[in-house]
Amino acid sequence: MALLTCRGLSIGYEGKEVIGGLDFEVCEGDYLCIVGENGSGKSTLMKTILGLNPPLGGSIGFGDGLKQNEIGYLPQQTDVQRDFPALVKEIVISGCQNKLGLKPFYSKEDKARAKAMTEKLGLTPLEKRCYRELSGGQQQRVLLARALCAAEKIILLDEPVSGLDPLVTAEMYELIESLNKEDGITVIMISHDIDAAMKYADKILHIGKNVFFGSADEYRNAKGAFASREGGEA
Repeated sequence: MALLTCRGLSIGYEGKEVIGGLDFEVCEGDYLCIVGENGSGKSTLMKTILGLNPPLGGSIGFGDGLKQNEIGYLPQQTDVQRDFPALVKEIVISGCQNKLGLKPFYSKEDKARAKAMTEKLGLTPLEKRCYRELSGGQQQRVLLARALCAAEKIILLDEPVSGLDPLVTAEMYELIESLNKEDGITVIMISHDIDAAMKYADKILHIGKNVFFGSADEYRNAKGAFASREGGEA
């Protein structure tokens, strides 16, 4: 069943279109990588799916009872965010905020979910540490745990390995793959790493001067054509 369906979608900001006519769908259990050159609209697309930016045209539909506030989101970090003075456990449980509604406090269920996500990502020894004291890889695990607290069925990841060293990058990719394959979490991830995208994802959405949506194998066969059309390495 399709969790997300985009038809004729036009995206942009301040009324200026970045790209239009996007047609794709994401089904339960998919691992979709969004790739393309800088400035092609990858992050804008993700923010539009989340409802942070309004679509300029077309439609976004959610299936299987999915709501926008049930989508986990790991954005790109800024330097200010990396220096955030909060405890790890406070950041993880803040992923439950969208579900609070009018409730002033986290429920027992929220606290249990945060604890479970903390354990799943191996963060229990760090839960009383200050976030800004952690390494880049540890911070990304904290933010992923936070995203999983919000996620019922799907997580959106915007360059989750940006700035990480090769070893930590490999560990993060393996962790995301495990969440998808073993826990059944649907993944939509923006990546500049084309090789990793084709290795881990089962679907690819390439946006830019040319648009492609299909399987990773189909994209692998079409990759050379995209590179020549767009004047560089796809």
